[in-house]
Amino acid sequence: MNCGGSRGPAATVRCRECHTNLTAAPGARAVHCMQCNCGTRVPGSGSGRQVVVVPHPRPNPGFGVCRSKKRAVLIGIKYTSRRAGELRGPINDVKCMKHLLTTRFGFPCEGIIVLTDEETNKCRLPTKENIRMAMHWLVQGCSNGDSLVFQFSGIGTQVPDEDGDERDCMDEAICPMDSFHQGPILDDEINAAIVRPLVHGAKLHALVDAHHSATVLDLPYQCVTSKTTGCLNWVKQPTPNGACKGTSGGRAVLISGSSGGKKMPANTLSEPCATMGALTHSFIKALECEPHASYGRLLTSMRTIMRQGGPCSLPGPVGSSVRKVTNFSGVEAPCMSSSENFGIDCEKLCI
Repeated sequence: MNCGGSRGPAATVRCRECHTNLTAAPGARAVHCMQCNCGTRVPGSGSGRQVVVVPHPRPNPGFGVCRSKKRAVLIGIKYTSRRAGELRGPINDVKCMKHLLTTRFGFPCEGIIVLTDEETNKCRLPTKENIRMAMHWLVQGCSNGDSLVFQFSGIGTQVPDEDGDERDCMDEAICPMDSFHQGPILDDEINAAIVRPLVHGAKLHALVDAHHSATVLDLPYQCVTSKTTGCLNWVKQPTPNGACKGTSGGRAVLISGSSGGKKMPANTLSEPCATMGALTHSFIKALECEPHASYGRLLTSMRTIMRQGGPCSLPGPVGSSVRKVTNFSGVEAPCMSSSENFGIDCEKLCI
């Protein structure tokens, strides 16, 4: 399946950071460097001010059919073949999130798609194609009352923007397990795939524990702290080219990480112990401590938990076996963005 760009022969490009020669798959808009994690745009893959059109991918036979009002896609990638070393933590992030969703928020097991690079079923590997199909599965036929969750724990990157919709001239992206050849999935595509289809009454909560994830859903409202009052407020960040990045009436909320532009550490953990990501840990621990917290209270609690650090302390069969929290994504502080302006300090988080 192709999303942006045209099919043709494989292209060879030089990484814009380390200048390594990279091979991009036919039709790829960008390629991800295995050596330095930098994203590089493939020349001629698209023209400025393009409209991202996401074709409906073919159904994945490994996903099954679920019409539960509560559905989730959980993705954790270690990148075992990465030259700089695999990540420790993303797989446990997914397991702990699944436990949270099923035990505390009533998500049925058949309503949760898990993609990790430990899966033996090829349909459940977090390849670019499978992630695209999983995103389509998540929102397909969404209706009033649907509660959807999208989680990604892994590597994120940035790619030079082509269509003029980014204030910093960089697209954010998530990296599938095969992104070193197939390329990353850009924020434009993620927004088109799981944000814009949300109809009135449907809600999406996304948790992305990855480098450069702060605006990876391209949502128009950013949560900022007022310098005068210290209160959290929504501030609208319109796209420079006027592109619409909202939903079709529903609500999308992204909890992600600000990395301050620092380069992600190549290998954050060497000892073989059970670990999980710092951002994911802070999210789950904050909800376990205060299940009915407001969005603002949740964000504040997450920031406190990440700042204090310390060992992992989560209930459940997975959480109780995890001994260490690692900041594999280099996230400095949790942040939040939304498709709409709402009472961040008075509205309770409801997944």
